[in-house]
Amino acid sequence: MSSTVTAQAPQPCIPTDSGPVVPTTPLVTFLERLQETALKTYGHKNFDPKLYVDLSSKFNLSTTQEAFDKLARSDNGSVSVSDLNGYIENYFNGVEDDLVYVEPVDFEAEPKGFLPKVLNPEVRAWALEVHSLWKNLSRRVSDGVLEQSDLHTLLPLPKPVMIPGSRFREVYYWDSYWVIRGLLASKMHETAKGIVINLISLVNEFGFVLNGARAYYTNRSQPPLLSAMVYDVFNRTGDMELVKKSLPALLKEHDFWNSGLHKVIIQDAQGSSHTLSRYYAFWNEPRPESSVTDKETASKLTNVCGKTQLYRELASTAESGWDFSTRWMRNASDLTTLASTLILPVDLNAYILKMELDIAFLANVIGESSIAARLMEASQARQKAMNSVFWNEEMGQWLDYWLQNDSKCKDAYLWEASNQNQNAYASNFIPLWIFNSDNMLVEKVAKSLQNSGLLQPAGIATSMLNSGQQWDFPNGWAPLQHLIVEGLVRSGSEEARSMAEDIAVRWIRTNYVAYMKTGAMHEKYDVQKCGEFGGGVANMYP
Repeated sequence: MSSTVTAQAPQPCIPTDSGPVVPTTPLVTFLERLQETALKTYGHKNFDPKLYVDLSSKFNLSTTQEAFDKLARSDNGSVSVSDLNGYIENYFNGVEDDLVYVEPVDFEAEPKGFLPKVLNPEVRAWALEVHSLWKNLSRRVSDGVLEQSDLHTLLPLPKPVMIPGSRFREVYYWDSYWVIRGLLASKMHETAKGIVINLISLVNEFGFVLNGARAYYTNRSQPPLLSAMVYDVFNRTGDMELVKKSLPALLKEHDFWNSGLHKVIIQDAQGSSHTLSRYYAFWNEPRPESSVTDKETASKLTNVCGKTQLYRELASTAESGWDFSTRWMRNASDLTTLASTLILPVDLNAYILKMELDIAFLANVIGESSIAARLMEASQARQKAMNSVFWNEEMGQWLDYWLQNDSKCKDAYLWEASNQNQNAYASNFIPLWIFNSDNMLVEKVAKSLQNSGLLQPAGIATSMLNSGQQWDFPNGWAPLQHLIVEGLVRSGSEEARSMAEDIAVRWIRTNYVAYMKTGAMHEKYDVQKCGEFGGGVANMYP
């Protein structure tokens, strides 16, 4: 008796994703094919999918693609290792070639006034050693990218950049805020201004700051901190021209986060309507930089509609900067249950509130009083919305809010207390960065943080759930430590300031000990113990 195996037909489904999609470039689409062939050829061990979409072609795309299509393939689509190695060498430039080293114009080995309060000689020597890394990370976009951008996925930028290092060979949006804070501490004001100008150029071209300066990132942004960068650079330099140059881009970015599918209206228990924002990527296919990984994740789902929605959620979670975390998942053990587009995030709205306050301040500086008044009014409305939708008096925290379709009435969602996510996440405390003038509130939130379990021996944990995802326990991340510490220290409460100093000391100590052991700064640390860096992909900035 013989048997035949037939391919399972896709299950019928009702599409749930109807959001916008920003198409990528033909080169990116082709490089995804190369990425898939490379995985079949080289195997999973030490495979980095991003490597292949970062390649630039030596020839026009049709020539490169024609040669690829002529490679001899086995039944599973792989080619011989030697053939693929030869093809990549013959038709592509090295991934490092799109950026060339450039000496920072304002770097000094020991700048005047550098960290004047750091007196311990060992710690000061370490700080100067870390400061010296700016020279290692400084790049400019190569002439090849500027002259033939269609052969590259790296986007042309007008000014020098600071790259994160390791496998990340491009500028990233929200990372740039802390790059600028570091550059200002290092007295590298011109380099800091250049980074702002680069990000403004992205807003001018695309309407928002991209996740990163690659052609495959044009469908999503990241936590919006451009206004904070401009504000901090202006406060240090008094550069009025930079403010004038920045204001139109900041207003454009504000509109991006407060329109279309980023904008959500919610009606509170008293019947008042509020407008808040969410993450929502303009993409519903596998992310090119991790296409094979996303397809593997989606393979657990049985129908096309579910996969399409998952791809939207994966990209939208990447827009949050928290990729990935149980914070965005219905089921903490199943990545296919991501639902980021159905969440109003506390931290995103805190960043946009900061944006509104920054724009109002900067507009006043250059005499644009009507813009300042409009943005101040917007900030007051958002503050009221955050207190109505996110604040939980009993817990003393601001909590993410989950949107439920069955609670939607016409164009607004109806607020229900049960839809607040009561799990402890560091993001619940990010509004301290802005809401730090009311000492009673700050002390209540500080006490809540102390009792949450998040405060660990080496810093603040991202969550209390150990899921294996990198934005969960036991990992701690520098941006979250900084925003919470800065909020506490800016308050008038001695209790809060003391807590801020304690957290800062824990965090700096673990960075110092890990650096002495490994010779590198790491993007995340295991906050359970001093000097241990965190787990996950790409955990080191050399």
